[in-house]
Formats: sequence, structure tokens, C-alpha cells
Amino acid sequence: MRPNWLCFFILAHVLALLARAQQQPSTPARQEQVIVTGTYSPIPWNEADRTVPTIDTAQSPSLYRNAMDALQNLSAVDLEQRAPGIQGDLTIRGSSFEQTLVLVNGLRLNDAQTGHNSLDLPFPFEAIQRIEVLEGSGSTLYGADAVGGAVNFITGPPHASELRLGAGLGSFGTNAQNGSLACIENAVTEQLTFTRELSTGFMPDRDYRSLALASETTYKSALGLSDLLLGVSDRPFGAAGFYGDYPSWERTKGWFAGLNQQLGDDTQIAFGYRRHTDLFVLFRDQPWIYTNRHLAESWEGALRRQNALTSKLRFYYGLEGYRDTISSNNLGHHTRDRGALYAAFDARALKRFSLNIGAREEYFTGGHTVFTPSVSGGYWIDRRFKLHAAIGSAFRLPTFTDLYYSDPANLGNPNLLPERAWNYEAGLQVHLSRATADFIGFQRRDRNDIDYVRTETSDVWHAENIDRLNFTGFEAILRFDLLRSQHFDISYTGLHGSQNALPGEQSKYVFQYPVHSAVTSWQGVIPGRLTGRVRLGVLDRYGTDPYPLLELSLERQFPHVKPYVQLSNLTNTGYEEIPGVRLPGRSYLAGIEISTNRGFPQ
Repeated sequence: MRPNWLCFFILAHVLALLARAQQQPSTPARQEQVIVTGTYSPIPWNEADRTVPTIDTAQSPSLYRNAMDALQNLSAVDLEQRAPGIQGDLTIRGSSFEQTLVLVNGLRLNDAQTGHNSLDLPFPFEAIQRIEVLEGSGSTLYGADAVGGAVNFITGPPHASELRLGAGLGSFGTNAQNGSLACIENAVTEQLTFTRELSTGFMPDRDYRSLALASETTYKSALGLSDLLLGVSDRPFGAAGFYGDYPSWERTKGWFAGLNQQLGDDTQIAFGYRRHTDLFVLFRDQPWIYTNRHLAESWEGALRRQNALTSKLRFYYGLEGYRDTISSNNLGHHTRDRGALYAAFDARALKRFSLNIGAREEYFTGGHTVFTPSVSGGYWIDRRFKLHAAIGSAFRLPTFTDLYYSDPANLGNPNLLPERAWNYEAGLQVHLSRATADFIGFQRRDRNDIDYVRTETSDVWHAENIDRLNFTGFEAILRFDLLRSQHFDISYTGLHGSQNALPGEQSKYVFQYPVHSAVTSWQGVIPGRLTGRVRLGVLDRYGTDPYPLLELSLERQFPHVKPYVQLSNLTNTGYEEIPGVRLPGRSYLAGIEISTNRGFPQ
């Protein structure tokens, strides 16, 4: 699709929907959206002083293939996938894939071995109710790795007792099944979910199998709400070309246990455990030539408190502890411990001003510390316009791969320093009767960024600290509620990066960011009880040509039965998100879901 035709298509689509919006009568006010990411306690979205877009996946999960598919609705989020839904890297506003923190219900999922595994979610997509994305520094709230931002996958108790079972068939020998059993009994809820998908692959040695199961139990007692999430996953896949021109194979397994427990209205404790194994074979049919086996484990615990000093001033504080271990034939055996203290004041006055001041001190084995302060605030000019701004410090610890990995083409560095960064952003929110908009300018100034570099005369990539790396950008997010059940979104992010590099050096990961990224999407109910989703994204990555991706999903709700179809890459675009790793062309998945709940759309 030529760029001029693409621009014409987007413009025509936007103008048609805006014209239709002008013809619609006034609609009821949208239900107030509450966010929990980037804040110390839940608050309405329009009261947040940070940029936290939300993706609701609970209403129509069959409109999405997986969590990576849902995240592509946001222009500030870049997915560098090797295999859609199986393995991919996640970046925000030009960050590296290891500068993005992945959470589930506020508990860490980042992999201490390598950030390549952070999106290897140990639970099914069907367990997720919504996804919240904190853009910009999040280390004051969440500690290490939230340099570019944080993605929080939020699960939760079911709203009704029901049984759902689904199955689908698709391109490249795809065979998928999913299911959910939800029970509500007085103060206890239980939900079991599973997904299974396999494919013979769109090219040789790109086959995969994916299985994930989860159990979530909640219990309301005199103490408060208890929420226990258990998950497990198993994903073997052909990895041809993933790490060089080799017919490779890989298998990852994940286990997760997370508990959030309220102790009254002002206290919460949380515990998390994650275990992840990674088996990598360089030559699939000759595993004796080169095989790596890694086992990474992470533990975390937190005690969080809040006190209302006045009706408009709250004080938040807490302490956290973490342990990461690795056992590997390549990386060796290592353990890393750390603890943290944090405190923050949040003030709101006259329904006009808001201010949050926070700080965190993180302590590491050996007596080292990192201090990460942050300040954010907002000012309502009137009920339609709000100014907001934020400044925050962030840091990232080297992964065990950064420190200790070694092969003929890549070499880690045990002397690496932690990455440090300052994030700055300022924006304007606009709230109209059927539309909202947020315009944000931002900058991130990194120090000691970790990347693999080599000289023009060397074939070996060495892990090194890069002295200075800056990103400056602009983001626009617009949402139109054309009807009560129809939503149209447009987002655009532009980025410019600059690096202090020595002459003759090449960098492996730093300059893979999107210079321009635009996404337009529509989701809603149309006549005939059809629910649909359309997404058109255009990405212009640094040093490559821009390309479009068009997706369409439809589902039809009958009593207890819901057929669906998902169409991906309708333009049949040939593209790579990671150099040398080709991604599938046009494909489809069609299936049916049976439920004990009638589930008619509103």
C-alpha cells in the first residue's frame, strides 16, 4: 500500500467517523474509569497526573489473539516480535526492551535472566480483564526496570458464574482452544482459565505450541479482600533465525504465584514468586553442538500503608524485598538481593490542583543504594481542560545475561553499571461530551545505558555502558465515543534519539525504535448483534521503510453461542520487527465459543 493511499485511507476514515459523531444525539456520560497503575491507590483516570492509557479486554476477548495483539492499540508501545503471541520484546517511548517493567496485579514479572522473556506470561490471555500502561518513569513506585514505563496486566474476580469453552482453526495449521470456569459463592470467587494453541508454522522451523493455565481465588473477610493468582505456561517453538542464521529451537516454561491481601482500609501486603526455565538449542536436529539451559527464580514481598492526614492530603509509605537467582550452564549460578523503602505525599485541592511528591531508596547486596525521586502535578483550567506534568528518576539493573553471557558472537560484562535515567513530560488533556484527548511532550535522558557494541573490525558484540542517550518525543491520544457502544481511537507518537558514541562503533539494540508510529482503531456493536474491531497501524522504524498493518475481528452473539473470526495483516505486508526475523503475512483464525451465559451485547 503506497504511503499516499494510506494517508488518504486514514483521513477518510477519520472524517467519516467525525461526521457521524456530529449527527448523533448526546449520549450518557461514560462510566468513570479507575486506574491502579502509576498511582499509590486507585483513582479515576481523569485525576491522574501521568499518562496511563487502558485497554479493556474483558468484554470481547475473542476480538484479540493474545496480549501482544491488544498492546498494539497504543502508538507509544512498540512490540519487537519474533513470533506473534509466543516471543516478543516490549518497549515504551523508545526504551530498550529491558527498560520496560511487566507486572500482573502490581507484582513483577520481569525475568532476571533476560528481558526477552518478560512477556512470556505464565497465565492465559482469557484471565486478563484489562491492561494499563504507565508511560515514563515508574521506578519510584515499582523499583528497577521501569525506565521507559510499566505494563500492568490486571486480572480480577468474575462477575457471574459461568462456563465458557471455545475452539478455532486458522492459517498455517493453527489449532486453538480456550476455556473458563467461574464460580461465585457468597464471599468466595474462583475462576479457572486455560488456552492452548499450536501451529505448523508459516515457514520451516517456525512451528509452535502454547499452553497456559491459571486459577484466581478471591475471598472477602473482615480483614479485607484476599486475591490469590496461580499460573503456569509451557511454550516450545521453532526459533529459526531468532538469534542468527540458524535452525534453532527453544522451549520456555513459567510458573507464577501471587497474593494481594488487604489488612483493613489502609494496609496491604503482597507476595510474588516466579520461576522460569529456558531451553535453547542452536541446531534443532543436532542439540549436542550448542545447548543452553537456564533456570531463573524471583521472590518479592511488600508491605504498603496509607494515611489520610486531611481530607485532601494522603501519605503513602512502605517497604519491599526482592531476591533473584539464576542457575545456568552458560551464565553460572548467581543470587542478587535487594530491599526498598518508599514514601509519597499526595495533595488535591478545590477540584482544581493535584500534586504528588515521592521518593524511593533501593538497597543492594554489597551496600550499594539507588535513590529515585519523582514529582507530578495537575491543574484544571476549567472542567474541559487540564494541564499535567511529571519529573522522575529511574534505573535498571543489568540482567544476568548482560553480566555473564558468552558465545562466539556475544560477550557479557560483569563490570556493568546500573542504568540511570531522568524522565520529563508535560501535557494537556481535553474532555468533551463525546471525546477526550491528551497531547504530551516528553524527554528521557539516559546514563550508562547497557547495549551490545562492536567495532567495524570485530565480529563480537560486547556488553558496554553507553555514556549518554537521549530521546525526545511527542504523543497524541484521541478517543471518540460515537455511540454508547462504539469507540474510535487515534494515537500518534514521534521520537528522536541521540547518542554519544565513539567513532567506528556499532550498536545492536539502541536504534531500533520507531521514529513515527500511528494507530487508528474502532471497536463497537453494529446492527445484527455483531461486535467488531478494526485496527490500522503504520510504523516507521529507524533505518527502515514504513509499513502498514491492518486487522479486522468480528464476533456474533447468539444465546449461549458466539462465532468469531480474526483477520491479521490484511495488506499481506512483508515486514520484520527485529532485523532478520520475518513475520507472517495475511492470516485468519475462525472459531466458536459456547457459554452458559446468554451474554447479549448491550
